[in-house]
Amino acid sequence: MRIKVRNTGRNFSFIALIFIAAGLFSCRPARYVTEHDYLLDRYRIELPSGEIDRNELKDHVRQKPNKRILGMRFHLWIYNMANPDKDGWPHNWLRRIGEEPVIFDPFVTQRSVTQIEQYLHIRGYYNAAVNDTLFTRKNRARVTYLVDPREAYHISSLTYKFHDRWLQGVILEDTVNSLIKPGSIFDVDMLNAEMLRIESYLKNRGYYFFSSREHIHFEADTTVGNRNVDLTLIIRDFRERREGGGIVQSPHRKYRIGKVYILPSYMPREAIDRQDEYFSDLDTMVFRDMHYLFKDKMNVSERTIAQSTFILPGEVYNQENVDRTYRHLFALRQYRLVNIRFAEPARAAYDSAQWSENRSGTGAGHLSSLAGIHDPAEPFPAAAPVVQSPEATLDTWIQLTPFNMQSYTVEMEGTNSSGDFGFGGSLMYQHRNILGRAEIFDFRLKGSVETLSEYYTRSYSNTYEYGAEAGLQIPRFLLPIRSISFVRRYNPRTNLSLAYSYQQRPDYTRTIANAAFGYRWRGSDYTSHIVNPIEVKLVSLPFATPLFDSIIRDYNLEASFRDHLVTETNYSFIFNNQDIRSTKDFIYFRFNTETAGNILNSLSSLLDRPKKEDHYRLFGTEFAQYLRSDIDLRYYRMLYNGNSLVYRIFAGAGLPYGNSTALPFEKKYFAGGANSIRAWQVRSLGPGSFHEPRDRSFPNRTADIKLEANIEYRFSMFWLLEGALFMDAGNIWAIDHNDKREGARFDFNGFYKDIAVGTGVGLRFDFSFFIFRLDMGLKLRDPAEPDDKRWIHLHRGLNFNNDVAFNIGIGYPF
Repeated sequence: MRIKVRNTGRNFSFIALIFIAAGLFSCRPARYVTEHDYLLDRYRIELPSGEIDRNELKDHVRQKPNKRILGMRFHLWIYNMANPDKDGWPHNWLRRIGEEPVIFDPFVTQRSVTQIEQYLHIRGYYNAAVNDTLFTRKNRARVTYLVDPREAYHISSLTYKFHDRWLQGVILEDTVNSLIKPGSIFDVDMLNAEMLRIESYLKNRGYYFFSSREHIHFEADTTVGNRNVDLTLIIRDFRERREGGGIVQSPHRKYRIGKVYILPSYMPREAIDRQDEYFSDLDTMVFRDMHYLFKDKMNVSERTIAQSTFILPGEVYNQENVDRTYRHLFALRQYRLVNIRFAEPARAAYDSAQWSENRSGTGAGHLSSLAGIHDPAEPFPAAAPVVQSPEATLDTWIQLTPFNMQSYTVEMEGTNSSGDFGFGGSLMYQHRNILGRAEIFDFRLKGSVETLSEYYTRSYSNTYEYGAEAGLQIPRFLLPIRSISFVRRYNPRTNLSLAYSYQQRPDYTRTIANAAFGYRWRGSDYTSHIVNPIEVKLVSLPFATPLFDSIIRDYNLEASFRDHLVTETNYSFIFNNQDIRSTKDFIYFRFNTETAGNILNSLSSLLDRPKKEDHYRLFGTEFAQYLRSDIDLRYYRMLYNGNSLVYRIFAGAGLPYGNSTALPFEKKYFAGGANSIRAWQVRSLGPGSFHEPRDRSFPNRTADIKLEANIEYRFSMFWLLEGALFMDAGNIWAIDHNDKREGARFDFNGFYKDIAVGTGVGLRFDFSFFIFRLDMGLKLRDPAEPDDKRWIHLHRGLNFNNDVAFNIGIGYPF
């Protein structure tokens, strides 16, 4: 998208407009605050540097000023736009999406003082003191919280006491992993974390009904003096309510999995409405000691479900296996609902009299003796042997509610490529279980038309693209590893794909046929791997205009565009520690590497095949040989009120060798566009400081090296709207010494002089299921300009026609 506005010379109107807008956001924020009230302008927390995190204390301040975006009270400004004496639109709407002024309240400030003190007590600072001071000027107030934490209480010793002797050996053998260490601060949050750790530890060893809230208790003795605490961790008996209303205490039972029932086509509504009939109509089949209850037939094979189920009859109950079963069953993409239930079958009443006798006995079983109390600093007492807990069984019900197996989708979309608008459509068919073992088959027919601007073609014209794609995802490895243990551990996928695309542009026509075979598997909770042992791509250029031929010939780019065959092997490693259940900072890292043509070149050399124009050919077509690698590193910094900062670094390079003198066009890097340096349209930046005459403008600028860095500040606004401020920097460069584009080649000692810099603002419309994005980029430094004109506003004025770019995208840029 381009906006043409005549604007020459030193034009500072755009910057002036920004400052005017900033002034509007911040001017008169207290316009509707009465003369007896104060607008809460700012607050701050003063405390000595040490072990206390200031940001944690901020969470306990009860009254905070109006939200700011880069120092501006945008939401308050929206609210103040409404007339307080009027209702109806737009006044009610402005008040609803805006934020009313926060009026200083001394009562709430005192509550904040109390909350901070209580939090410090929880963290072990029981003598902490917090005071507040108020500074007012005109009708604004600033509050300062003065925090004096003083010395903290520390844990001098930790002792274990077991009411339930059965758990004594189980827990004590894991004390090396305890979060509580003598000498650490007496922090209640740490105690709670240790309780949850013990609960998780026991649930992974069969104790299904163990609850940290009910069965773990701490006693703290602070009388030892000198701000030391002797801590006792108590493990209570299992408490069970009987029918008569009484509560009976008994040892914690260790559970093994009994029978496993799997309902692969469970319909919740039908099961509730006609429960007896629903279950009586089901057939039963046993596979690997698991009972499958189904009607008529199994849609997904029992073998596929079994390899995704980690809850096995006879094994000790393990919560981690339950979580893995959920993940693997959902990963099959066959089921919209997965529900796992456990039920204790009828069992003989436990002999509580015998339990009482054991408790009142002597020796190792007598819990009132010292055998039931253990200090982890001392050796395990010889008089307290490890005793096995009483065991029981749990029957398991795995209810799977499937998706519809087949679906058809028609999509219409608008397109925006290199600033040129168009529209496209596609017809998609999907079968989620085409071969009966959770194989997902996708087929798509697509087409699009786009109008190219006069800037590139000297006259408006259309470009057309038609294509078809087919893919098959198999939830296992075909070759060489097919073991069940590998499938269970790594959740692998085999991907097969075929694609064909026909592109007709005013300057050339191109066809691309592609076939790929590869694998994907998870290495851990945060890592995954993608390997395509073989991917074949055949690119043909059956038509090119004389002008296009002339341009690529003059710039020595023929080798990238002529007909070629690519037989590549590629690998990708992905690390992503994002937790969608929390708002913690996270890192995304992707490493890609690929190589092509090595086997074909070696075979051609061994067989002494003849070369044509210094290149080996296969079926009359030159095959490419190259090595290409890149990295993409992103850091997501989560701020307050849903705001975030995102940092990104990208670096990549491709090296042709052997049978190739240049990278294939589709393997080269480009810069600019909605997901790159947004002040330039896609493929319009670089390479290096190359400057192309307008009458020979080439719309697909590509090269062999790419360096890019981005930073984006994202903030919530109102309704579905989010805002962004960003800065992008980078460029692409050529490696080939025969490249005729002046300034295009990479020079290690001077590449930094070719760095392009752009900034801009963006709007995002968050519709939950997708995000529509509009970014406006502004050039700050253009390396294609002469040295004395590269910096906008420092060396020359702003020209909207050349220095401003609009980009439309779906989703975040990174």
